[in-house]
Amino acid sequence: MMTAQPQTAADKPNGTAAPKAKPIKKAVGKAAKAAKTTGKLTGKAPGKVVRKAITKAPRKAADKVIGKHEKLSRKVYEKELTKLQVKLCHLQEWVKASGARVIIVLEGRDTAGKSGFIRVLKERVSPRVFRVVALGSPGDDKRQKLFLQRYVEQFPVAGEIVIFDRSWYNRAGVERVMGYTPEKQVKQFLEQVPKFETWLTEAGIILIKLWLEIGKDEQERRFRARVHDPLRQWKLSPMDVKSYSKWYDYSRARDEMLAATDHAAAPWFVLPSDDKKRARLNGTRHILSRIPYHPIKHETVELPKRGNKHRYDDGLDLASVKLVDQHY
Repeated sequence: MMTAQPQTAADKPNGTAAPKAKPIKKAVGKAAKAAKTTGKLTGKAPGKVVRKAITKAPRKAADKVIGKHEKLSRKVYEKELTKLQVKLCHLQEWVKASGARVIIVLEGRDTAGKSGFIRVLKERVSPRVFRVVALGSPGDDKRQKLFLQRYVEQFPVAGEIVIFDRSWYNRAGVERVMGYTPEKQVKQFLEQVPKFETWLTEAGIILIKLWLEIGKDEQERRFRARVHDPLRQWKLSPMDVKSYSKWYDYSRARDEMLAATDHAAAPWFVLPSDDKKRARLNGTRHILSRIPYHPIKHETVELPKRGNKHRYDDGLDLASVKLVDQHY
């Protein structure tokens, strides 16, 4: 389905080949055997425990392919993130100096972690260089435009990086699943978008496409957190609630979209995002690896001496101004 080549032994950090996944049948057998023992120890019905274990067994086998890791400590995460954010600052200076134009497309299901990923990308850089585009549903005036026109209007100028928090791929995802776009138009989009993206890259735009892949159980956990957490409730839109029940419809739409629009000029890369910290680190590192930037050397800035001309007592008279209440 994907054009990206499989990772070889030379690609692995320690020079070893990627581990092979155990057959699902073997994983299920081991899980069921362990579950019987667990059932006897806990007093639960063995059959029920076995069924639960068998359901989870394929997922555990798949985890070994992707690489199931221990929880990343905040200390390690922040240390690695700081290193990457320094490189993002180098990238920013290179983009400004070279006049490069970069588009980063972030797609994925609801709760996949796009907003958090964007936050760490933008945290230490200038919003004048890193610009986020998150278009809402088109109004009546926008409906009169060509479908791609509203996205093209947001494309970067020279010396700018634009991050699309969802993009023209809405047509192959939410619009298709929710029935907002006729199937004929979706098929036309899937056929034509590789040509459109090839034209972009030939025009000199660096186009990076990432699909953030979240598991079914983790998505449900995050959805339920949004229901009860007042700091996250704003993320739970009526559209999210409607689409929650259509997991497999979105899966089929994802599969067809990746197969039809993965091409040499703009390949798709899948970013596992059940673990938010690792997703942010791996995603940032990947973006940096796709852009041929290098640090720009600047002369060390020397601050000039402050003059004393027109000197006066410039302390603010706090009794004559309105102060913000000091509660903290």
